[in-house]
Amino acid sequence: MRARAFEDWANSEAGKKFGLEITIHQTLEGTHPIYNIGVETYNWIQRLFPRAHHLYWNFLEQVKLLGAAKRIFGKRNFIETLELYQPHILISTHPHLNHGFFEIAKQQLGRDKVTCITYCGELFGSYGFSRQWVNPDSDLFIGAVDETCEAANALGMAPDKSWVGGFLLKPKFYDAPMTEEEKREFIVEELEMDPDKFILVLGTGANGANNHLDKLEFIYSQGIRPQVVALCARNNLIYDSINLWDRRHPSMKVKPLRYTDKMAQLLQCASAVVARPGTGLTSEAIYLGCPIISNGIGGLMPQEIITVRYCRKHNIGRAIKRAGELPVIIKEWMDKPEVLKEIRANLLRIRPKMRPLDVIGKVVDRAKEINDS
Repeated sequence: MRARAFEDWANSEAGKKFGLEITIHQTLEGTHPIYNIGVETYNWIQRLFPRAHHLYWNFLEQVKLLGAAKRIFGKRNFIETLELYQPHILISTHPHLNHGFFEIAKQQLGRDKVTCITYCGELFGSYGFSRQWVNPDSDLFIGAVDETCEAANALGMAPDKSWVGGFLLKPKFYDAPMTEEEKREFIVEELEMDPDKFILVLGTGANGANNHLDKLEFIYSQGIRPQVVALCARNNLIYDSINLWDRRHPSMKVKPLRYTDKMAQLLQCASAVVARPGTGLTSEAIYLGCPIISNGIGGLMPQEIITVRYCRKHNIGRAIKRAGELPVIIKEWMDKPEVLKEIRANLLRIRPKMRPLDVIGKVVDRAKEINDS
């Protein structure tokens, strides 16, 4: 997500002034089949057994499989990629790409010929913040928020090589905010809903993880009737199931949505969003000022724990462990709009000042410093 956002901004009219030619390389999947198995294992755990990820995560933290060039399987494949593209800048957006792969790049291309930079979108330190994010020998660490860089500094990243860059989101999230008239029009025409009533968005994980039907059943059973938009990604089964549920419960408006490119508009029009506490949708909601209910049903993965801690620290939403807890929060927010008003004020307060073009500028400036030294 962040790599695609960086590419989109670099290729935008405003970004072209930096003169970057971007190539996105899926390093883990493209280096050795065993790493592809690791990625698929992660996705499987995320969808089905989030709590079990603690074992997987702690194993990777301890063994540091990608912590040095000599440990990397299929190293030749990565070297061939470097030889093909001859990059001047490498940007990692994944915790396990900041050590061994950076070392290979420096060896292959020359220490003063390639600038190795980490962009980390995590929101908080402590357990759940992977030590693999931090390589003190890299040329720059960019953190999404202050807490990100504080966590990196605590793990050995020099403060003068750390920089808070804000969120790397797609350009649409930085369009001019919608007017009240535009919001009402979107709600009526796109969502077919009442703009004067509560709108709850049920988010889905990057790999389609959700428990929408359980949430709907608990909300309905408590006599609460918010309007609900259920994101289904590319999961046709859940899309059809929610359509059927909506037809069977005519007193509660529920609209399933397949993959949509209108998330920026949707989050601006929503009263609140329920989401797995990954940094993707959470960052989008923070930037657009949408109150967050962190979905911890089935347990939290380590990196989700720190997102919840960030949200709790800044009071920008609530968290649930069971679907039955959701109606209580929704009822409170529907009955007490002043609570939502306070949360929205907190969201505005912590909204990052830096934008993706600032990140690109920092990357380019750091590369020039390395080349000139």
